[in-house]
Formats: sequence, C-alpha cells, structure tokens
Amino acid sequence: MNLRSRNKVNPAFNMSSMTDLVFLLLIFFIILSTMVSPYSLPVDLPNGKNKSKENQSVSLRIGSDLVYSVGNKIIGVNEIESALKIALEPKKDKSIILRIDKSVPSGYMVEVLGIAKRNKWKIVVATKPE
Repeated sequence: MNLRSRNKVNPAFNMSSMTDLVFLLLIFFIILSTMVSPYSLPVDLPNGKNKSKENQSVSLRIGSDLVYSVGNKIIGVNEIESALKIALEPKKDKSIILRIDKSVPSGYMVEVLGIAKRNKWKIVVATKPE
C-alpha cells in the first residue's frame, strides 16, 4: 500500500516577492526624500509674465552698491529689521517686496530672508517681466 502524499512541500524560499517589496520601499523613500526640504526658506517667487498688485505692502531694495532702502528711505545694514517693523506696523498685510540687483551676492538676500522668517513676514522677490 502506497501512503505517500503526491503533494510535496518545496523547502526552498522564493525571494522574488521579497525583492519586489524592497524595490517598492526604495522607490517610495527616494521620492519622499526629494519632496522634503527642511533647510529651505519659504519664498513666494512671482512668475515673470504676471503683473504685481498695485497695493503691495513694503518695498525693500538692495542696490548693486549694497545700499539698502525701505520705500525711498536709505538705511544701514543694522537698521533693516527695525525699519521694516516700523514700515509694516500700520499695514494689515505683512508682506515685503524684495527688489535685489542681480549682481548682489546671494548671502545678502539670505540675510533678509532670515529676518522675514524670524518675524513671520511674507516676502516676494521681484523679477523683470519677460
């Protein structure tokens, strides 16, 4: 009498489903890491084709000679934050237009962006229309 079963269990482990899972996780984390940028400052960059609003809040200008001005008043480097606080105090919309010359090193712009972030002001970098 033959009592052996015809269905034998294969002791080998199939790795194909495990490799599929690993590749899916790898793709997920690669996509996720490109979306998250914890060291960037939020800046609203306007499109070159759009016109800016007529009633913008306050304008900060940094010229090619590194002269700062809020509105039409020339200020020193150490007076940026206090001058912006005074100019933004009566305004309901706390937003700044940053007009910076393209020859100015980016470190000066980052300094102004840091001041805006610290005070939770919105800032827009002005561009020329295309």
